[in-house]
Amino acid sequence: MSETVAKATGSGMISVVIPVFNNLESLDILFTQVSDFESRLAETGLGIDLIFVDDGSSDGSYAKLLEIKGRRPGTKLIKLTRNFGVVRATRAGLRHASGDAFTLLAADLQDSLEKLAEMVERWQAGAKFVICVRSERHDPLLSRAFAALYYRILNRLVMRDYPQSGFDLMLLDRALLPHLLQGGPLVAPQLAAYWLGFTPTVVSAKRPPRPHGRSSWTFSKRLKLFVDTITSFSVAPIRFFSAIGLMTALVSLAYGAYIFINALLGEITVPGFATLAVLISFFSGLILLMLGIIGEYLWRIFAALDDRPESVIEETHF
Repeated sequence: MSETVAKATGSGMISVVIPVFNNLESLDILFTQVSDFESRLAETGLGIDLIFVDDGSSDGSYAKLLEIKGRRPGTKLIKLTRNFGVVRATRAGLRHASGDAFTLLAADLQDSLEKLAEMVERWQAGAKFVICVRSERHDPLLSRAFAALYYRILNRLVMRDYPQSGFDLMLLDRALLPHLLQGGPLVAPQLAAYWLGFTPTVVSAKRPPRPHGRSSWTFSKRLKLFVDTITSFSVAPIRFFSAIGLMTALVSLAYGAYIFINALLGEITVPGFATLAVLISFFSGLILLMLGIIGEYLWRIFAALDDRPESVIEETHF
C-alpha cells in the first residue's frame, strides 16, 4: 500500500518520544492524557508507539515509568546511565521509533495533546512537517525576555524564517527521521528539523504554565543552547570579530601614520601611561574573546570526530 493511501485510510502508527528527567509528579497525569489521546487516534485507525526515555532521574521517575510499563505493556522504556541532557535523550528515543510519523512530547504537561491530534490530521492530509508555534507563553519575565532575544538572534544569524516565538511540539513524517538523526548531538531537534528545509504546516497554541515542580531548564542550560545553536549553524561570530580585527588594523595603521608624521615634525609629546594601559587591556581582552570563539568551533569539530557514544543505555524494556 502506498504512503498516500495509508494516510487516507487512517492506518499507521505515531511514535511518541518522551524524555523524562525528574518528572515524577506529572507522570500519572501525562499517562492519562496520552491514553486519552491514544483512544482518540484509535477511532481513526491509528496507534501509538509510546517511548519513554529516563534521562538519569533521581526522584523515582524510573520506578513510576516501570509501573506505567506494567499498565501498558506495549510501552517502550529506555533508561540511560546518567543525565545526558534532553537532546541526547531524545535522540536515544528516536532511534527506537517505528511509527509512520513521530513526535516529541515534554513530560512537564506543557505540550497540548489536543493540538497534537490536530497536527496528526494535518499529517494524514499529506503534510510531512507540522509544527505548533507558540502564540502566547506564561513563563517568568526573565525567561520570556531571554527567549525573545534568542529567537531574534536566531532569525538574524541562523534561519531568517524561523518562527519568532519558537516551537517545541512538532510532528514529522518518518521519511525525515534519517535526516534528523544525521545531525550532531548538540543541536535541538526542533532546529535540526527546521533546517532540513521542508515547508512546515503551522498550527498555533498558547503555552500553559508548568503545573508541577520546577523546570530544570536553567539559565546556564539556555545559554549553552544559545552558544551551541549559533556555533553549529553560523559562522557569523568569527566573521564579526574578523571585521573588528580588520577595522582595528586600519585604525592602528592610520594612527601609526599620524604618529610618524608628527615625529618628523617634532610635535610628539610624551604619551600618557593610562592611555597605553587601557589600550593593552582592551585588545588583550578582545584577543582572548576571539580565541574563545574559535575554541568553541574547534570543540565542535572534536565532538563530531570523537568516537564516544552520545548516550549510554543501561536498561531497555520493550
